[in-house]
Amino acid sequence: MAVSAVAILLFLLVASPVAFAANHVVGGSGGWTQSGDYTTWAAAETFTVGDTLVFNYGGSHGVDVISKDDYENCNTGNAIESYSDGATTIKLSKSGPMYFSCPTFGHCQSGMKLSVNVQDSSTPSTPSTPSTPSTPSTPSTPSDSPATPNTPAKSTPTTPNGATGVFGSMNKFVIGVSVVLGALFVFMC
Repeated sequence: MAVSAVAILLFLLVASPVAFAANHVVGGSGGWTQSGDYTTWAAAETFTVGDTLVFNYGGSHGVDVISKDDYENCNTGNAIESYSDGATTIKLSKSGPMYFSCPTFGHCQSGMKLSVNVQDSSTPSTPSTPSTPSTPSTPSTPSDSPATPNTPAKSTPTTPNGATGVFGSMNKFVIGVSVVLGALFVFMC
């Protein structure tokens, strides 16, 4: 029984990060179209290694994975990868910038292009510097009422620009560990 519990625990530790990968539907409910504002859409998302981009589009569009230079110049002739199936899912397998455009003539120039910055899944977001709590004050003279010490002020952590959520990828870690420990508890009882 102990060996099987250890095997299950190891499986859950390996599988839990995959369970929390996000699917980003490019353009939201509007999909991959000429009328999308992909710069604004991407700025509101956090892309992490293991997540996927889902491009939903009609027959007159496609998706090309392109270089930074081709993205900036809307050159669709040197695509790294090309898709035209109408529902393309691309797994974000490494950290760093990635660039996409529609290969249909004129669509990139009209704004149908996307740039994302993929974060490493093991790098938690940068924590803010905690503030120093105030020192409790001591009454200078005794009084008839009981003294109550001052409670140090609580600081609220701030989220760095560009991060989504208070704890970024740390939430995924905490949830993953909770799932693993819960499953281990169930199997051991």
